[in-house]
Amino acid sequence: MTTHTSILIIGAGFAGLGMGIQLRRAGREDFLIIERASDVGGTWRDNHYPGVACDVPSHLYSFSYLTNPNWSRVFSPGGEILDYMRGCAKDEGLLPKIHFETDMLECRWDAGAGQWVVNTSKGVYTAPILITGTGHLADSRLPDVQGLDSFTGASFHSAGWDHSIDLKGKRIGVVGSGASAIQVVPEMQKLASELVVFQRSAPYMIPRADRAYTEGEKRLFQRDPETVDALRSEIFWGGEFNFAQRRNIPRYLNEAKKMALGHLDTQVADPTLKAKLTPDYEIGCKRLLISNTYYPALCAENTVLEASALARVEGSKAYGASGEAYDLDVLIFATGFEAVRPPFAKRIFGTEGISLDDHWDKGMQAHDSIAVHGYPNLFIINGPNTGLGHNSIVYIIEAQVDYILGALDHAETRGIAVMEARKDAEDAYMDRLHERSQGTVWLAGGCKSWYVDDRSGRLTLVWPDFAHSFRDENGTFHPGDYVTQPERIAAE
Repeated sequence: MTTHTSILIIGAGFAGLGMGIQLRRAGREDFLIIERASDVGGTWRDNHYPGVACDVPSHLYSFSYLTNPNWSRVFSPGGEILDYMRGCAKDEGLLPKIHFETDMLECRWDAGAGQWVVNTSKGVYTAPILITGTGHLADSRLPDVQGLDSFTGASFHSAGWDHSIDLKGKRIGVVGSGASAIQVVPEMQKLASELVVFQRSAPYMIPRADRAYTEGEKRLFQRDPETVDALRSEIFWGGEFNFAQRRNIPRYLNEAKKMALGHLDTQVADPTLKAKLTPDYEIGCKRLLISNTYYPALCAENTVLEASALARVEGSKAYGASGEAYDLDVLIFATGFEAVRPPFAKRIFGTEGISLDDHWDKGMQAHDSIAVHGYPNLFIINGPNTGLGHNSIVYIIEAQVDYILGALDHAETRGIAVMEARKDAEDAYMDRLHERSQGTVWLAGGCKSWYVDDRSGRLTLVWPDFAHSFRDENGTFHPGDYVTQPERIAAE
């Protein structure tokens, strides 16, 4: 059976929900959302490891039009964010629009019919407009470790936490030292008899200015929504101030580095451990992390910091690249996600029958960070050059949703059936981004990160400017940058 809808959205995380909510609010009811899991929430549904929390303050890491006066903390736990997203989906009447446990397997553009044909695990869908909202952090990444199959203990990724395994008293290895690892490690240190942390490179870390909101503050937020708006604005512009560090401006870099290294000095007394935890690249080149508990966990007597990557496994022994071996019962991979080459791109085929992944053989790119030449009527939310290292991704998602609403309105009022980004417009846009990214800490900071595609050396994941400039430039549809086909031609 084939299900037809005017607009098909893939994914029910922040991007998919935000798109669906605004479609309904705009009076557009002919759309569906397909979701491979059995619940909404995206990364906040999938990541339920001990200690999971957001590193953007919750009052900003939420929809601007659905603020929540009841956030429990400045940085709320992951479960609370998931509950918020469930509430948004329910309150906005989205649940009947979502087809759960429906995994997108392949999307092909049918030029004759002027629509996308989408094969899923639950049947075929057709839709003239296809919108992906799969996010950067949807598919976990496991490193290629020699002999991993021989490991005699339990192993899993932090985004697929196995709660059936009793970790108390176990010898636990955590692989990675990024944003997930620094939340996992303090919790594992409390449980493990021995804890080994495999660190490929040391992260910069600053204090986490977290606290619980008082009941009085929550009542104030409930009674006076303008106080929430004011707080959101304060957090947003504070984040924008920090972008100066990413521009590689010495004064701001030095201030940030002083804060991070001062935090290290305050929390780690052992000079040998401190040396291992001192980064050898510019601050901001990799994701700047926030934690008050990571360094103390590494200083604990039951913790060893192995300052090299996990190189190989033989039975119960895990070897660092240094050659040091550790007997372990459990291996936990906090090794990130397939963000540079998102798996969804291997499943989308455009006008020439080429997958988006093959089309992006030099790295992801999209006009206005949302549309790709050769892939008509496809809009990608939270795709190329939309990540941020200093502010809330929800802000970017809202800007992209507005762009798509503008495109839909433009097409409807002018009788347009097919919209495709012009190649010259896309190339010019990417050249401007590449020029703008020169000199930033991401390219000049002396690190290897997931922000940069190894194949081209280009910044493909993050937006190389202030967050507000993204909305200024990409929050409005640009019809002149598209070639179009009217409805009567597309139907012939």
